[in-house]
Amino acid sequence: MQVQLTNRQQHILWATVRHYIATAEPVGSKALVEEYDLGVSSATIRNIMGILEKSGLLYQPHTSSGRIPSDSGYRIYVDKLITPSETLTRQVETALQKRLKREDWSLELLLQGAAQILATLSGCITLITMPHNSTAVLRHLQLVPIEAGKIMLIVVTDGYETHSNLLDLPPRTDTEADGEYIERELQIVSNFLNEHLRGRSLLEISTLNWSELDQEFHHYSEFLKISLLELARRTFNPTTTQIMVRGVSEVLRQPEFSQLQQVQTIIQLLEEEQEQLWRLISEEPEAEDTNKPRVTVRIGAENPLEPIRSCSLISSSYRRGNVNIGSVGVLGPTRLDYESAIAVVTAAADYLSEALS
Repeated sequence: MQVQLTNRQQHILWATVRHYIATAEPVGSKALVEEYDLGVSSATIRNIMGILEKSGLLYQPHTSSGRIPSDSGYRIYVDKLITPSETLTRQVETALQKRLKREDWSLELLLQGAAQILATLSGCITLITMPHNSTAVLRHLQLVPIEAGKIMLIVVTDGYETHSNLLDLPPRTDTEADGEYIERELQIVSNFLNEHLRGRSLLEISTLNWSELDQEFHHYSEFLKISLLELARRTFNPTTTQIMVRGVSEVLRQPEFSQLQQVQTIIQLLEEEQEQLWRLISEEPEAEDTNKPRVTVRIGAENPLEPIRSCSLISSSYRRGNVNIGSVGVLGPTRLDYESAIAVVTAAADYLSEALS
């Protein structure tokens, strides 16, 4: 359900969320009058907070207490009332560049170091997945005729792994083409593919400009595009990978995690059920605005995994070229500093993308 708020109501909601994030205490009108220049009386603030409560954006944990944000309140706060800090994003990128000398590190050490820095800066549990096997890039490709109407597509990756696929040639209209003629054609097409794909992931095949292939060979283009994408999906299908986890001790000091049972379920998820967590943080946003960071924010009950339904999970993908190969995420209470957390995740994803490209 869409909630339409006036500017004043948005301002009161913003102040309430900000104050609760800072104090972890239910917020009353008096606190907002003292801490924020809202330009209205305490009575007006109480009235607006009552409206926000009826709209499901705030609630009272106890009858006599102040109010705290609901998941819906945090959602409006994140979507409409804040802008991730560009200054903090640059500060995080600078910190990563200074403290991580990528030329001296192995990939695993680079990711471990980045995870620790993010945990320290965000105060949250940091999750970084190791790159999945779609990082394999093409070293050589060859189309080899096998028999009439059939060819073998052979791919060698940078790890010297060989993958092959037997394909049926598309129907031809030039009945005079003999085996030697087709073999010459296949060599020319192989040269074209090697020139444009060598050093790139096969998953980038969709970005290849097939119009550069001479007109006389165009009958191969759609057929090969489909075949290569199929081979890429079958050969380099992303599989569950290890997750670097840092910052557990810090975030568990938060008052939201005072219950031992809740702590145990989160620890169990991090240690024993990483496959579920990996799939969650690896999901891409459903709708993408190319002018905004590729960041997913899941708040409270929006998380499908029961152990973290009282938490917020912020994640983004890092890339190699145009291909997503891993994810960066922070996990904390719903009462977290979203501006900073989004900025930290964005900066880390950008840094790792640059380092791995």
